[in-house]
Amino acid sequence: MKIFKTTDNNFQEEFDKLLVRGAMDIDSVTATVNSLLKDIKDNGNKAVKEQITKFDRWSPASDKALEVSTDDMKKAYENIDDNLKSALHLAYDRIESYHQKLMPKSWIDFEDNGNMLGQKVTSVDRAGLYIPGGKAAYPSSLLMNAIPAIVAGVKEIIVCTPTPDDDINELLLAACHLCKLIRVYKVGGASAIGAMAYGTETIPKVDVITGPGNIFVATAKKLVYGEVNIDMIAGPSEIGILADSSARADFMAIDLLSQAEHDEMASSIMITTDEKLANSVSDEVERLLKTLGREKIARKSIEERGAIIIAKSMDEAITLMNDIAPEHLEVVTKNPMELLAKIRHAGAIFLGAYTPEPIGDYVAGPNHTLPTGGTAKFYSPLSVDNFLKKSSIISMSREGINEIGEACALIANTEGLTAHEESVRMRLR
Repeated sequence: MKIFKTTDNNFQEEFDKLLVRGAMDIDSVTATVNSLLKDIKDNGNKAVKEQITKFDRWSPASDKALEVSTDDMKKAYENIDDNLKSALHLAYDRIESYHQKLMPKSWIDFEDNGNMLGQKVTSVDRAGLYIPGGKAAYPSSLLMNAIPAIVAGVKEIIVCTPTPDDDINELLLAACHLCKLIRVYKVGGASAIGAMAYGTETIPKVDVITGPGNIFVATAKKLVYGEVNIDMIAGPSEIGILADSSARADFMAIDLLSQAEHDEMASSIMITTDEKLANSVSDEVERLLKTLGREKIARKSIEERGAIIIAKSMDEAITLMNDIAPEHLEVVTKNPMELLAKIRHAGAIFLGAYTPEPIGDYVAGPNHTLPTGGTAKFYSPLSVDNFLKKSSIISMSREGINEIGEACALIANTEGLTAHEESVRMRLR
């Protein structure tokens, strides 16, 4: 792996390259995605089926062919290994428990003069989940997107997933059955986003779309935002590690590779105060790369978007990591809790040597759908909040409006909105 010192003359130049790691050239595909979305908006199922034929190499014979049957989901669930079934149930229970703790409550507050103020929390009626498929299928992504929606109380959940050559992952179907989902469609890419955003004869229009995807999916989500809500614009996966001399080199190396094996655009960055550790981790990465089933993908990711930075102090290391704002951040130091208050920007924070990032991908409980590419500076992990909306509650008593109405009327008058002013003054009179 490339190793830099913050004292190097060219460090800032190299660091600036890391800050734009995995940047997606959305502009390059916007015209294409716009055309696909417009086709679906205008032509519904006809466009969806034509796009499936073009991109997924199979031709749906009818509108019904777009749907996955609940019998197939049930059969897939029944056929999986018992140990794997238990693992999925464990993941489900832990994800559900964590997200139940995140649920906000409606509230009402009464003032002494009889005024009432409050907030009403309600779920959206219908949520659309995009679950990647194709080269790899991720049942864990289904659990991470579906369970928060279920906990939030969403009445209807729609799932779209690509099925190249009309082949769908059995474990994904099993996860759908576990989540008691009944509306799953074999549609992927920008086509799926358009179908859920605008609605077709078969796929209903949703209120919010969540889930990760490639550049076409990300661009489509960006373009339909406003027609529906979205969770975030997710890019390639990434990990940051803060480590001191207490960290084990083999632990750090395999954790860096756990993200590199996702795809060539993934980013793996470690910042340490220990030069010996930096060199040992670089050696371990090379050793472990040769053992990976996805060595070619991981190697390209490490070579092009991986780095180890040697900082002068842990405070400097934290400052640099806050600038990076990684999707996943491991803190592997003697006293990781002491650093937690200084960490401002990260999608998920993993504290201690025995908390590898993959534990968060599957069974820890918090969501693994996280902000990437530095957007952790302003985005949060997927949660129940993405499936909820809040309404303000206001009720004025006669005494209450008499107390604050004059101020209201004066501000309205100052803004030149005389109907606003008179609406209040009528009550005051």
